[in-house]
Amino acid sequence: MSKEIEWDMLLSMIPDEYLIKTNETALTIKLINGSTISLKGAEKPNNLRGRALDFVVLDEFADMRPEAWYEVLRPSLSDRHSEDNPTRALFIGTPKGRNHFYDLWAKGIDGADEWASFQYTTIQGGNVAEDEIDQARSDLDERTFKQEYCAEFVTYAGLIYYNFERASSVVKYKDDGGVLHIGMDFNTDPMSAVVAIRKGNTLICIDEIVIYGSNTDEMAKEIHQRYPNRQTIIYPDPAARQRKTSSAGRTDLSILQNSGFMTKARSSHPAIRDRINAVNSRLKSGNGERHLFFTDKCKQVIKSLERQTYKEGTSQPNKDDGYDHMNDALGYLVEYLFPVRTDYNTEQPTRWT
Repeated sequence: MSKEIEWDMLLSMIPDEYLIKTNETALTIKLINGSTISLKGAEKPNNLRGRALDFVVLDEFADMRPEAWYEVLRPSLSDRHSEDNPTRALFIGTPKGRNHFYDLWAKGIDGADEWASFQYTTIQGGNVAEDEIDQARSDLDERTFKQEYCAEFVTYAGLIYYNFERASSVVKYKDDGGVLHIGMDFNTDPMSAVVAIRKGNTLICIDEIVIYGSNTDEMAKEIHQRYPNRQTIIYPDPAARQRKTSSAGRTDLSILQNSGFMTKARSSHPAIRDRINAVNSRLKSGNGERHLFFTDKCKQVIKSLERQTYKEGTSQPNKDDGYDHMNDALGYLVEYLFPVRTDYNTEQPTRWT
């Protein structure tokens, strides 16, 4: 990701006469003044140890592990810090609730020594057209829009799916045929699936399947029994590509495909935040429009949407009450069809030689 986003841009900013050597494999640039610029990933903070630093930029810090800064990079700045060489750090990112990124941002707002904080909206950045921002305001729910486009630290404590309202979200609907869209979570106790009909930009969830102590084969048989001879697309947990459920080495994805279902799954898991935002945005957009509804047959889905909360003091969903399975199944379906982010590849990339 560092290479895709920063490498070419960084090289274009440095005049050739300042360069001694570039290494595209190691993502390092050596300059004539003896300095070295390096691009690194932070998914494994321990890999960043052992380097004395003069200046460090942590981009999308809200998505990093806090220990990347506190346990690894902060001490690395101390190794080089002196009165003649004051070391520095720059934290950049989109708010993600009031987590460790918020804690550092608040230092500058509170006037802590040697800290400064700045906050810019997307429109102030000048890189996104106003009509696109207006469209985003229409597509996203209010809280997501404030976070992603207005750079606001929205409080995520409490109810996760705050846009679900039983009076508005639960409707009467008679299944009149058509393609079934099914979101599926593979937890074996229970296996969970949400069955929906798509009408343009609207999803109507008409049924749910909950099977305890089960497996993917039994879930496939249950779908066929309930909806025989029905065109069906299943949107499973992306882990279905690798998760083997039998001694024969079959994966959950291959079981569904061999049962005659079309499957659509991302090559990797979207961020939990993006999945939740996608569902909330469908439940109610920033313009007050609703595009996700449920019939009263979806009792477990409705119960889960009404009751799942974040762990106290965190932005992590609480999984202790068992409400996460059906919400995850719904999220895989909604996020694939109506992602808040649009930079995911839905097909395998072509390798060009």
